[in-house]
Amino acid sequence: MTSGRRLGARRNAVGRALDTHPARDDTALRQVLEDASMGRWEGPRDLLTATGANWDRRIFQLQVLAEAGARLRFADTWAEAEPRSPHALALLANVQALRAMIAGRDEGRTLMEDAWHTCADVQRLWPEDVAPLLVMLALLRTHAPDRYTLGHVWEEIKQRDPWNREAHHEVVTYLFARNHGEEGEAMWWAEEQAAVAPPGLPLAVLPLVVLAEAHRSRQERAQDGYGLTIHPWVECPTTDLVLDRWWRHRAPHPHACFADDANYLAHALSFANRHHEAQEVFDAIGPYATTVPWSYCGPATELFKRHRAWAHDPPRGRRR
Repeated sequence: MTSGRRLGARRNAVGRALDTHPARDDTALRQVLEDASMGRWEGPRDLLTATGANWDRRIFQLQVLAEAGARLRFADTWAEAEPRSPHALALLANVQALRAMIAGRDEGRTLMEDAWHTCADVQRLWPEDVAPLLVMLALLRTHAPDRYTLGHVWEEIKQRDPWNREAHHEVVTYLFARNHGEEGEAMWWAEEQAAVAPPGLPLAVLPLVVLAEAHRSRQERAQDGYGLTIHPWVECPTTDLVLDRWWRHRAPHPHACFADDANYLAHALSFANRHHEAQEVFDAIGPYATTVPWSYCGPATELFKRHRAWAHDPPRGRRR
């Protein structure tokens, strides 16, 4: 490639507008969301039926549809029209759980119980489905922090889909100190899961998730004594483990939450001043910047764009 072409490609990458649509690169889901916003549930039905037992994609689609369904009625209408459809009930369970979380621990208790019962209905109709078990993990984290039940649900998931990304993220979030874990417990668990997962799986990113949460928590506790210039990503061995165990062996077709995991890696590399290494990650992310973990260090969009530009043209005198 000539220097002129390289410069043009660099400018295109740096100047690329961000895309904040929740469906990201799932074009079929984008179309279905438009239909659902007008109250039509046939689109979600056809989409989820076509996705089938692709648990990774199914869970992503259910979660995105639930974000819209929490304030609309298409999920409720579909479940009323097809009460024995595991797809309809799986979506309804996600919607009910989200409504329960929005309502809060006390006000949302009845909604939480409704969601739990709907999950049980899905399990009876489609025992292999992982999606209702994910909803149960979220409900336990928000409304009923019962470790015994958490362990039972976790074992059910491991039997069906042992390396499920979303399930691992739900458990590690449960173990955050601000939720229901002891200090250091989330990192211990995340490192263990990352170590035993086969190479190429995004579970390697879990320790970076905990590291970012620890940074956010320290800033919250000591706003005056813990500035933005003090952070844990410089000379951080976790970042190299993510590169070695996930990034360099990742599947050619990205998983549904690829952007979330890649943003954690780009963020860690950027704040370690490893801008050249971050370029490939930013290019793979494309326009799908995420708010977390960038927002833990300042204005998320501004930081993403700044570090993406530096990945293509690192400055001499760097500021974070």
